Amino acid sequence: MQYTTIYTSTLKWYDKHKRDLPWRRSTDIYSVWLSEVMLQQTQVKTAIPYYIKWLKNFKSVEDVARADIDVLLKVWEGLGFYSRCRNFHKACKIVVEKHGGKIPTSFDDFIALPGVGTYIANAVLSIACNTKLPAIDVNLKRVYARMLGLKNDTKRNNIRIHKYGFNLVQGARPGDFNQAVMDIGSQICHPSKPLCNVCPNKTYCKAYVSKKPYLYALQKKDKKTKTKKMIAALIMVDGKCVIEKRDDAGLLGGLWEFPTIETSATLDEDINTLFQSRFSKQITLIEKMGSVKHSYSHFKVDVDFYLFSGSQKLKSKKLFKWINIDEFDSYAFSKVNHKLKRIINND
Repeated sequence: MQYTTIYTSTLKWYDKHKRDLPWRRSTDIYSVWLSEVMLQQTQVKTAIPYYIKWLKNFKSVEDVARADIDVLLKVWEGLGFYSRCRNFHKACKIVVEKHGGKIPTSFDDFIALPGVGTYIANAVLSIACNTKLPAIDVNLKRVYARMLGLKNDTKRNNIRIHKYGFNLVQGARPGDFNQAVMDIGSQICHPSKPLCNVCPNKTYCKAYVSKKPYLYALQKKDKKTKTKKMIAALIMVDGKCVIEKRDDAGLLGGLWEFPTIETSATLDEDINTLFQSRFSKQITLIEKMGSVKHSYSHFKVDVDFYLFSGSQKLKSKKLFKWINIDEFDSYAFSKVNHKLKRIINND
């Protein structure tokens, strides 16, 4: 009985208060899938312009499958977590090659695609196909933990949360219900200062009854963020500079960058030796141009930027190109490299 009451009150609240988001204007499975990929570890307001731009350029799975990955990464540039883009590209190719261009709607076939985990599979299939699966993201997890009165982020409690969510989506509108709880989590059930008085389900929430709902946010202890020291090089010869392509695997995979080395070296002669060893003894350090800082999800970087001159006869284990500075915007770069580019523009 309680499940039915919570289900009804949640959807009633959602129909009146739901956020007007571009991906909610259609249940097309391609559009829904794209939105869930972009929303991983990304705020809604950040994802919206990228989502709109992407659909203008790539209207279907076939469009993505045919596109060059460098073109896709350029459109994705700035959104971060670039493995999402690479996996989406691989997945769309598989859909075209193995499924005739039709995105699979069975859980087993869909979750087998690159980059599709349990959350994305459940979210997409519940929203686009009305499949009765719980999409447990950070917001839903917090809402359900509070309703169940769970304080600790343990395997046992996660199983209880999933079972609870599964029981709640067994009505006729599982996708809407999942999205409704997402909205409650983002608009009402905040981690530190939940707005319990306007929650449609406070009567059934053990955290609310306790009068200390902030104790039930399942927050993990913050770890000290490590800072990595980097040196980036602007190697200029005859008005052109060197850019390198990062390996597909790992952070910022497939993006271009000014040659960069992780090192704690600070003396010009040591930095000069490092880059000569990597490229050629025919390049020479001229001067330090500036420094930038940037934060990623699990660490920070401090990057010093140095100007080099020399010869175009360089060797590198990575793919590299010589480009004019005004060609910079033709390639996909990380935010750090955009910051370094601003140093060049200001000189």
